[in-house]
This record gives sequence, C-alpha cells and structure tokens, in this order.
Amino acid sequence: MFKPIPVAIGLRYLRAKRRNGFISFISLASILGIALGVAALITTLAVMTGFQREIRDRMLQMAAHATVSAYGEPISDWQRAVDLALADKRVAGAAPYVEKEALLNGARQQPAFVRGVIPADERSVSVLGEKMVQGELESLEPGAFNIILGRELAAWLGVGVGDDVVMMLADARGSPIGALPQFKRFVVSGIFEVGYNEYDRSMAFVHMDDLQRVLRMGDGVTGVRLKLHDMNLAWNVARDLAVELGGPYQVSDWTTDNANMFRALRMEKTMMAILLSLIIAMGAFNLVSSQVMLVTDKQADIAILRTLGLSPRGVMTVFVVQGSLIGVIGTILGVVGGILLTLNLESILFAIEKVFGMTLLPEDVYYITGLPTELKGSDVTAIAAVALLMALVATIYPAWRAARTPPAEALRYE
Repeated sequence: MFKPIPVAIGLRYLRAKRRNGFISFISLASILGIALGVAALITTLAVMTGFQREIRDRMLQMAAHATVSAYGEPISDWQRAVDLALADKRVAGAAPYVEKEALLNGARQQPAFVRGVIPADERSVSVLGEKMVQGELESLEPGAFNIILGRELAAWLGVGVGDDVVMMLADARGSPIGALPQFKRFVVSGIFEVGYNEYDRSMAFVHMDDLQRVLRMGDGVTGVRLKLHDMNLAWNVARDLAVELGGPYQVSDWTTDNANMFRALRMEKTMMAILLSLIIAMGAFNLVSSQVMLVTDKQADIAILRTLGLSPRGVMTVFVVQGSLIGVIGTILGVVGGILLTLNLESILFAIEKVFGMTLLPEDVYYITGLPTELKGSDVTAIAAVALLMALVATIYPAWRAARTPPAEALRYE
C-alpha cells in the first residue's frame, strides 16, 4: 500500500498467474538464461584468474621482482649495489648474477640462458634451492664447473646428473686459424623443476665465478636481482637504487620483463568475458519476447488503467518494473549459483574423473594439474551489473509499446 501505483501493479503482474501459459514459460526461460549466463561467466573468470595467479606465482618463484643492470657493460662495484639494496627496508633479498645465452651440447643440442649465481645469495631472491629434484644448489662451487639444468632442458639434451655438457658461446676468440667460438665443458650436478616451462626448458645455472672466467669478465656482473616484501613497489625500488648508485643503469621489474605474457592473459580473459556475455544476452532477448507477449495479453488492463488516469509514463513504469524484476531474480540466482559452483569446482572435477575413469588434467601433459580458482569481488560485481543492465534495456521497447496503446482501440472488442 505504500508503493507507487505503477510499481505495485508491476509487482502484481510478476506474481499473478497468466492466462497464457506460454508467456510464463518464456519468462522462466529468461530467468534461467540470465542465471546460466551469470553463473558460467563468474565460474569461467574465476578459473582464468586462478590460472593467471598460478602462472604469476610460479614465474615469480624464479624471476626477480626487480633488476638493476648496466648498459652493455659489466657492473664492477656490484657489492656496493647489493649493500645499498639490502639497506632499503623494502628489499627482502639481493643477489648479483651473470647471464649469457649459449648453445648447450649433450647427446643433443639445445640453446639456453646460462645464469651465473652465488648459491647463498640466490636463495634470498628465488626458490631454486627448494625446487631441486636431483642434486643440491650448493653443488655449484667456484672452480668445479658444475651446472644445474631445468628438467625439460636436461631431457632435451639427453643428459642426467654426472654427465658432461659442453657450453658453446657465440663470442669468438682469436686463433692462428681465425676466430673460433668459445667452448667449455661442465658437469651436470643437479636438475630442478619449477613447473613453469620458460625456466624448466631454457634455464641453466652455474657458479658466478665460473661463468665470469669463461666470459673473461673479471669481477664484473651483469646486474643485481632484487626480491621485495611488496612486489608492487618493484619499479620504484629499482629506480631509487639506480639513482643512488649514480650511474647509467638499466631498470626493469617483473611486469615489464613479462609484459607480453600478462597482456596476452588479460586479452584472453577479456575475450572470454565478451563471448560468455552472449549467454546473458540470449536471456535478455527471451525477456524482450516475453514482455512483448505480456503487453499484448494485457491490452485490456492497460486501457482500463489509462481511463482511470494512469499516465503513459506510469504504464511504461509498470512493465519496466515487471521485466527488471525478472532480470534481478535471474541475476541473483546466477550469482549464487556461480559462487557455489566455483567454490566446489575441485570436488566436481574429482567426481567427474571418478565416474568416467579419466584424468582431465594429466600430470605428464599439464604443469598445473589442479583447477585453481580465485573469486574476485570486482568481477562478480561487474558481471551482475552487466546482467542487470541488459535486463533493463530489454524492457524498454515492450514498455514503450505498452505506453503507446490507445485505450479506445484496446477496449473495442472487449
């Protein structure tokens, strides 16, 4: 009794039993279509966000949050750079490194990035020591010329622990017969597995002193890698360190080093959201159909309301309220269903595997064998807002058509 008359009539139309059962069926189909689209979109975006988080976390287990390096020449005063970095409270660890691209020769050949590290310092910036599946990180001793390979890289080279690997560098060395590439034999002392293909297949680690001797760099290093307490501050911390060092240094962070990958992941998520939004749009189109049929069915009621003094805007409000409530119900059901489905997705996946006797994500094919999910409030809110907006837009034409109904014409055959 306290509601405006158009709103009260719209609510009554939503609850009333219709003379035409097909209209009720179409309205139910609209609710289910919107609910299905919202639930599917919430679950899909949660899975994609979970995969992005998993890939990022695995990548950052080995990648530095920030890197400070010199332009085309080694950093000779790297110890000062490390000391300055560790004096910053935002820095959790700092380690020098030497990196060079090389061709590794075992039973087969495979190009790789060879990184020279100091094992004790490397533990402060990465989890390499915890990801060893054979051997230990401490096997990298100066002068021993040992090498640690990624699991995929070792498989491609056809070598294991104890085997020899020949490193060939493109840097030419003068000889009586002309320029020759540099060769150095290393012994495989360990194998690691991070679960991220870019590292497992293309990275090798040696002691920094050994790589410096091979490259004839003296005491210089390629740069200093930093691990931070808050990785979102990576760029600012690296820039401050470069300014404090006072030289022409190159600064990069984990976002710029992997910009293409993160851009591709964002594009994939956006395109998936657009495509799945079409399911919600289908529900909205069904809503248009049901509302047009409802307006046709209620011609006499509209005429009587008009003769009793209800304005065309009031008539339009009646059907906008009635159609929008269908969208609200579908959206609420979809949000609840999507959240419940996302929270129980692992159990559902396990049940499907058990019933059909199959593995959907086999370990020998995928690095990520589970189904990581991450519900973000911003995604759920955006999906719900889009669904409500589509439902509101779907009611405009039928409501406008109802407002233009001439009362005399509608009552002629009643």
